Amino acid sequence: MTAPAGVIVTMDGPAGTGKSSVAWKLAQRLGLEVLDTGAMYRAAAVVALDEGVPADDGVALAARIAEEGLAFDWSFRPPRLLLGGRDLTERIRDADVNVAVSVVARQPALRAAMVEAQRAIGRAHPRLVTEGRDQGSVVFPDAIVRFYLDAHPEVRARRRVDQMRAQGRPADYEAVLRAIQQRDHLDETRVDGPLVCASGAQRIDTSGLTLDQVVLELERRARVVVPSHLLAPPRAVQPA
Repeated sequence: MTAPAGVIVTMDGPAGTGKSSVAWKLAQRLGLEVLDTGAMYRAAAVVALDEGVPADDGVALAARIAEEGLAFDWSFRPPRLLLGGRDLTERIRDADVNVAVSVVARQPALRAAMVEAQRAIGRAHPRLVTEGRDQGSVVFPDAIVRFYLDAHPEVRARRRVDQMRAQGRPADYEAVLRAIQQRDHLDETRVDGPLVCASGAQRIDTSGLTLDQVVLELERRARVVVPSHLLAPPRAVQPA
């Protein structure tokens, strides 16, 4: 039997637009896998925090990650993130990583290494919804479908606060809003791989939409472009 042809769908956008949740549900509906590129940068932040590598030394971070080996275990759904055999799936979501990743992600040498690693994953797993901040603009500019999710900062802050409180974590709306605005500025102004809506990408404002509404709209748009035999058959949406 011939393996299915490659289909790469990119999804970029700032923090709090629902990229991760949308990516997983969209991938399930289209019959694709998911690449969470933000998790890879968070792994680099863990290296900086736990192993004492300076967060602003992209060369050293890239070298340490190459030495230890960063990989996803695709036998899990979602895949687990491993560094040198250590499972970082839970660690990368800690509060100190949230802070450090903004510095780490600005380092050109690290970004260059990550771009190559992500392209290698795309070659090994060519049926992907890949989400991040530079997937459609830098990593996979020739992807068959490229999306850019956006939402007002206030909406994104409220979503993040609700998410944190649902997890039993303390959350202050004003502090979260400031952090989101600062992260937006850092992402939009960095020299390498800045956060932009790439030319030709489809922008979707999620401010007034539910998760299911966003997923269905992206699925509708993807099915217009991608030949039907390359995707899973359409089915009814499952409520969030």
